[in-house]
Amino acid sequence: MSIIFNEKTKTITLHTKNTSYQMKIGNLDYLLHLYYGPSIPDEDMSCLIMQYDRGFSGNPYESRSARTFSLDAQPQEFSTQQQGDFRTSSIEVVNSDGSYSFHGKAVNYKISKGKYQLSTLPSVFAGRDDTADSLEVTLCDVVSNIQVTLLYGVFEEADIITRAVKVTNHGKNPVYLKKIMSMCLDFLNGSDLDLISLPGRYGQERQVERQAMTHHIHNIGSVRGSSSHQQNPFVILCDREAGEDYGRCYGFSLVYSGNFLAEAELDQYDQLRFVMGINPKQFLYELKPGQVFECPEVVMAFTSHGFTALSHLYHDFYRTNLCRSKFVSQVQRPVLINSWEAAFMDFDDVKLVEIAKAAKNMGVDLLVMDDGWFGKRDDDNSGLGDWFVNETKIKCGLHKLVEQINDLGMKFGIWFEPEMVSEDSDLYRAHPDWAMEIPGRHAVRSRNQIALDMSRRDVQDYLIEKVNAILDDANIYYVKWDINRSLADIWSNALPPEKQGEVYHRYVLGLYRVMDKIILTHPDILFEGCSGGGGRYDPAMLSYYPQYWVSDNNNPIDRLKLHYGTSFVYPTCTMGAHISDSGRFVPLETKAVVAMCGTFGYELDATHLSKEELAICKEQSQRFRKYYHITFKGDFYRLTNPFQMGNMTAWQHVTKDKKESLLSVVVTNLTCNGPQEYIRAKGLDADAFYSINGGPQIRSGSSLMNAGIPINREVPEYSAFQFHLVRQDEA
Repeated sequence: MSIIFNEKTKTITLHTKNTSYQMKIGNLDYLLHLYYGPSIPDEDMSCLIMQYDRGFSGNPYESRSARTFSLDAQPQEFSTQQQGDFRTSSIEVVNSDGSYSFHGKAVNYKISKGKYQLSTLPSVFAGRDDTADSLEVTLCDVVSNIQVTLLYGVFEEADIITRAVKVTNHGKNPVYLKKIMSMCLDFLNGSDLDLISLPGRYGQERQVERQAMTHHIHNIGSVRGSSSHQQNPFVILCDREAGEDYGRCYGFSLVYSGNFLAEAELDQYDQLRFVMGINPKQFLYELKPGQVFECPEVVMAFTSHGFTALSHLYHDFYRTNLCRSKFVSQVQRPVLINSWEAAFMDFDDVKLVEIAKAAKNMGVDLLVMDDGWFGKRDDDNSGLGDWFVNETKIKCGLHKLVEQINDLGMKFGIWFEPEMVSEDSDLYRAHPDWAMEIPGRHAVRSRNQIALDMSRRDVQDYLIEKVNAILDDANIYYVKWDINRSLADIWSNALPPEKQGEVYHRYVLGLYRVMDKIILTHPDILFEGCSGGGGRYDPAMLSYYPQYWVSDNNNPIDRLKLHYGTSFVYPTCTMGAHISDSGRFVPLETKAVVAMCGTFGYELDATHLSKEELAICKEQSQRFRKYYHITFKGDFYRLTNPFQMGNMTAWQHVTKDKKESLLSVVVTNLTCNGPQEYIRAKGLDADAFYSINGGPQIRSGSSLMNAGIPINREVPEYSAFQFHLVRQDEA
């Protein structure tokens, strides 16, 4: 069993293959956090907590005259409220008498085999071959009879620990949750830690920023109704000197698609508290007697071996324990061409068939009909919500169009934006109350569309019915599910005024229900997520979609940074990446090399390509398939940092058995008469020998990793190289 309770010391220790995590039912039954890091024996680590009078610190009433015990200095598993702890809180409850207090003490625990499950939210799962155990620790406030159940999932081989929280009202009166975090982790000393996050903006998502912890509260979060372009629900706390290959790194990844918050506070004693969960802005959730509130899950990982090792833990775990789609591992993803940049909304069935015929000569497997096929939709000012085929454009009907594409030997895909409505639409005219608009106020428009109130059951049922009818009408192989604005005007006409603080979260729950009824009921369809590009790229979305569109920005040079930042937590097999006309001065070969870091496809008008260009694209499609087993299933290494000055950006995929590798390089900043550049490989077998691109040169793994590969300087700017390394005993 990977979870051990010591009756004598009252410690609970969680063990994975390489890590240990320990808590203790300590003084006055407060649940104290003791340790998270490299594996240790089952010893009581409470010796690390030094008790002394802090001076004017609040002491729990039960401690009587013992001034050495203050919750303002104790490392807690889940902090209390109004009990002398003035640091950032894990919970804020408004009790029925109007008081703000939660005095949680440990009352029981439960250890069980297997992974706990959440009933209202997506979460990771244990596979058939996983060793997974669960822990529940219940904290109770004896006055209000509010119980907080702390959930822990321990994946032994994966070196992963998950955390979640359930709040149950066992009292006689309703209470309100103003803030409820999914986890709290207190470090006894965090003054030497840095915080790494993935901020950005539309078209430049998941850039990488690193900051030293200072004596402030560092906030990372979103209040845009989704995990957002601007932030991502992933944070690393690491040693000041940590790099790709060395240093302690703690990762925290929230499985949630709505407003989120991560707070890291370095306190007066250099202790660091980290909390993560639903953002409390405009959040006020009523909990009636007997009701339970579930918080989203946090996936935690620790390594002493730097960012690469941390990324590998998340990549391996998310590939196997997050999304149940057969397209994760059982079915090879297709090479697709999307109609958007080829025709935007100016197309008909004849144009689509012409694009498909040309794309067939590019080695493309799948044609995707993007925005513009439904309702009255000639621009982005109308039609959203009217999910019926516009037969003025698709004159032959959807079923016949799909048959024509299938007859070419290609698959067919389609675009939806279910969560939005246009004011100029049949749906809005029939149900204006379904839109998110505050009564008496004009709605904030974005892309001339308004969000549907996904918290409403009737809205959910409408979308389930309409989208499923389209999917069941024809042989559809792929769906791109988009959302192209942030939420504003948060209001539900189906809820009374006192429950409007629940709308943000109820929206997300409603969305998950719709996805359950559409995506999970169509296991043979490949779904790809999109949010104006990468504006909702999070683990909860990836529990439904095996892939997500990284960004609407297809410029391959910008993509180097986009892929780099995304790869810190998300495996490259989830990264939607295509070749387009963006980056006109970048060679087609370089665009292909960059796109092969993801799912690979095209966003261009194939009918405008020359025979030579079609042949080049066909070879690229074939090359993507050739290397698929390396790029989709292997380990990923960031060889250079595109955010730092340098002439090259390089990355590498290596198969798990180290028999093959694909090393990719893009020349980004050639300087006149500059020095010779060398790219050092990683992840190879040092004692083995490898051929390079099938040529006569044979080099040892040790020399490739320590001396590197010389990169030709006599090339045009933005040139790219790929080095296929094959171990010689397998060549």
